[in-house]
Amino acid sequence: MRIYLIGFMGSGKTHWGKRLSQRIEIPFYDLDEEIVRAEQQSIQQIFHDKGEEYFREKERDMLEAITDDHNSLILSCGGGTPCFFNNIDFMKQYGTVVWLNTAVDALVERLLKEKSHRPVIKNVPDAELRSFIIKKLQERKLYYEQADTMLHEESITIDALLKIIPHA
Repeated sequence: MRIYLIGFMGSGKTHWGKRLSQRIEIPFYDLDEEIVRAEQQSIQQIFHDKGEEYFREKERDMLEAITDDHNSLILSCGGGTPCFFNNIDFMKQYGTVVWLNTAVDALVERLLKEKSHRPVIKNVPDAELRSFIIKKLQERKLYYEQADTMLHEESITIDALLKIIPHA
């Protein structure tokens, strides 16, 4: 069983992925952390030194490699992962895709605290962060909506996750 967690940055993919992994005892991976390990650079540094296009290619390659290496896993994907290189189709072909749909206000609150670590929003002024998130969500919604299932992150529980994943 492969479970791919998608959603906007700050939506809780890593938090819930780790908890679910412990509960059903299958390995958890964070796609961004795997890229950092492989590149031996932070995501911020990769964006700065090599650009977003390079990062997105590395993201696709790592998504495919991790999937090929594991018959069972929970993978927390980056917010943009489903939006490039038909990654959403790949994930749907090889597993169950769960969209953690998080309210804009919750995203703003969380991301204001993390801006310096998030290259996509690092240079967005605090006063414009809400508008930026709304615009990006509109762009990404087409991809997120292709998930096999969607949960509102604010009401997620482990039991709610267990109900939607196959064979849990």
